[in-house]
Amino acid sequence: MRFKLKLHIDKQIHGNTLPFNYQYECSAVIYNMLAKSDAVFSQWLHDNGFQADKKQFKLFTYSRLLIPKFSVQGSYMKIHSDELEWNISFIPESSTQQFIQGIFGEQEFELGNRHARIHCRVQQIELSPPPLFTEKMQFGLLSPMCITLKHPDQTEEYIAPDHPQANALIRQNLLDKHKAWLGTEYQEKDFPFEIKTLTKPKTALITIKAETPHESKIRGYMCEFEMTAPVQLMKIMYEGGIGGKNSMGFGMVKSI
Repeated sequence: MRFKLKLHIDKQIHGNTLPFNYQYECSAVIYNMLAKSDAVFSQWLHDNGFQADKKQFKLFTYSRLLIPKFSVQGSYMKIHSDELEWNISFIPESSTQQFIQGIFGEQEFELGNRHARIHCRVQQIELSPPPLFTEKMQFGLLSPMCITLKHPDQTEEYIAPDHPQANALIRQNLLDKHKAWLGTEYQEKDFPFEIKTLTKPKTALITIKAETPHESKIRGYMCEFEMTAPVQLMKIMYEGGIGGKNSMGFGMVKSI
């Protein structure tokens, strides 16, 4: 279930400057808003999430902020627009339209770090209707796709969606999400599945917990792609994100 939040920036409070690396802080905003409405669910989602074979999934994702006008100032952006758009998508059954609109409606929050932040007010929240799902669809990305390849020596590598092993990793990730959400494995074993990039993937290096002792960098990729998959897995990908680290702001798609 996907929602479009229209945000107003109150520039009188903190100004209009925001770090480029704000994606991780967006997840804190979501958890904080969930906690105000349902502290038990929020804490469980943060600490545990949905599990499948010792893997944990939060089963939500979100877009980058859609900012109509801004200028670049080093590692910061100066926002010239008064209104922003932010898309958030959830898989869990508890995320009904009334539940989400009750949480986010008329809320205010701050985004950024100690050097630059903005004060946002949710002006409007809309339920975004899903596309007509078929077994072959084309998508663009609203936040970078993150695919992690684990090597035998336990090291990890972030790979592009046109990497030879990306197809199998994305397929398995969707099967894991299906099991985590519904509690059962996807019954069909041999089904057509393919990810085909339509544009050249562009790298996006995102800093997580910037300027803290826990700072790390995650590499994602932006592109358009075509996906062939069963409709049920297509829906999970659309609502929960493609690839990994979705609850940190990676892998939100749009139908094209």
